[in-house]
Amino acid sequence: MLGFGSLLDTAMDRTVLPGFSRVGYAVRRRLPGWPADPEPGSMAGEVALVTGATSGLGLATAQGLAALGARVHLVVRDTDKANRVAEEIRSAVPAADLVVRRCDVADLDDVRRFGDELADDVDGVDVLVHNAGALPPRRTESPQGHELTMALHVLGPVLMTEQMLPLLAGRDARVIMVTSGGMYTQALRDDDPEYLVGTYAGATAYARSKRAQVELLGLLGDRWSDRGVSVYATHPGWADTPGVSDSLPTFRKVTGPILRDAEGGADTTVWLSAVRPAPDGGGLWHDRRQRPTHFRSATRPTSEQVARMWAWVVAQTGLSPSEG
Repeated sequence: MLGFGSLLDTAMDRTVLPGFSRVGYAVRRRLPGWPADPEPGSMAGEVALVTGATSGLGLATAQGLAALGARVHLVVRDTDKANRVAEEIRSAVPAADLVVRRCDVADLDDVRRFGDELADDVDGVDVLVHNAGALPPRRTESPQGHELTMALHVLGPVLMTEQMLPLLAGRDARVIMVTSGGMYTQALRDDDPEYLVGTYAGATAYARSKRAQVELLGLLGDRWSDRGVSVYATHPGWADTPGVSDSLPTFRKVTGPILRDAEGGADTTVWLSAVRPAPDGGGLWHDRRQRPTHFRSATRPTSEQVARMWAWVVAQTGLSPSEG
């Protein structure tokens, strides 16, 4: 039988607004069963990579991991900005061990270059956080001609992880896709992954790509598990970040008073990175608890749809369909 705390947590989750807001985070932290914070220094000696680490959730994640003692690689497009961010993190965490690395995750050729470069420079990676994101107002294409959100949120992260498997293997490593609660509104569009049909809407494209991330989790978990790599998705709830302000100004104006700060949004990503052993089952996580991936049956894909989406990813990235 569920206790009151679990019932309240579930109710907040299903009603969205309280669960995704800063109110939900504040309440859940006080409920019985809230997992303990990672111990100081619990990631000492570990190596973590965070993409899109120059602002918002990425910056908060990088700072949180650095505060736990990890050596954190800030994987970014703009290295000048990242160097300034690194100084900002060091002002808050004086002992922070940070490395700035350049990679455009939406550019598959650059991802391949980055993977080769990293393999020459590090012996292993314990945590890989795929946080880099974009919500373009108009349909935009990557250097390889893919719709930008699918390139940045799906193709690039999958390819990068595959490139890094030798570095992740045998370390109880975890790969974390930072997704979005917006994916609850969308079904898997295996029939139109590039958003070529209909009138393009940036928020819809963003949510579709995040849905694809989540639906591929089980397949990716099976693919990488023999290397000792666990894969998860986290959604931050509604967080007040530069990305929200720039891409969703009306949403930001309406919900501003209840938005979480970036640290609250990044909390579960940092916790999942640090907790030992890695939680079983992969899946989607929010506020340190595994969550359902669907609220409506209409968004639930068939196994055939997931297989078709995976076949598309394989075709675009040049990966083997069945082997890591």
